[in-house]
Amino acid sequence: MSLDASLGLVHVYEPAAVDGAPTLLLLHGTGGDEHDLLPLVPHLLPNAGVLSIRGAVLEHGMPRFFRRLSPGVFDMEDLSHRTDELRRFVDAAAAHYGFARDNVIAVGLSNGANIAGNLLLTHGAVLRGAILFRAMPTGTGAVPDLARGVGVYMSSGRSDSMISADMTEQLARLLRETGASVTLAWDEGGHQLTRTAIDGARKWLEATYLLLAFLSVAVA
Repeated sequence: MSLDASLGLVHVYEPAAVDGAPTLLLLHGTGGDEHDLLPLVPHLLPNAGVLSIRGAVLEHGMPRFFRRLSPGVFDMEDLSHRTDELRRFVDAAAAHYGFARDNVIAVGLSNGANIAGNLLLTHGAVLRGAILFRAMPTGTGAVPDLARGVGVYMSSGRSDSMISADMTEQLARLLRETGASVTLAWDEGGHQLTRTAIDGARKWLEATYLLLAFLSVAVA
């Protein structure tokens, strides 16, 4: 696993173990870092490449991907800037490390899922797909057909005290308006990631992208 600070954002990168396997863009939740979501990879797509990024914004010492004014109220100017920064970083990382830019699938949790969703709403089909664990609308509207052809898996908890069912449905609707193909799955959990959510995401990856050739036995 390698780290190159010259690209601008703190991150770790690991090339795919199998030629042609996707690169998973890992985006942590508030207070996490570039190592937080690495344990998910064996359960989702064991032979995938990995580009895992640390959010560059600090909130009371906790890394995030963009600023917020209060819980659920986002700094829209900073969100726009950080979303564009993320797109440019992935472009630069693909050129630097030599992975296929058109074969990147985002995996985001909470704040990381929010910026991944915003990336699709504002920049369109710059990802092959996205797995959004516990995501909410950011306040960005939808541009018709901007993300056509992108597959999105949203995993939400029915007991999530931070994100209402209406908010979840709103984000799914916005993404569909961009042309993305959205699968919305629910479990009985709260805002934390559950094994049900992880298993659902893995099955979606297999079914949506026919990735069986790249799968190996996952760690139990």
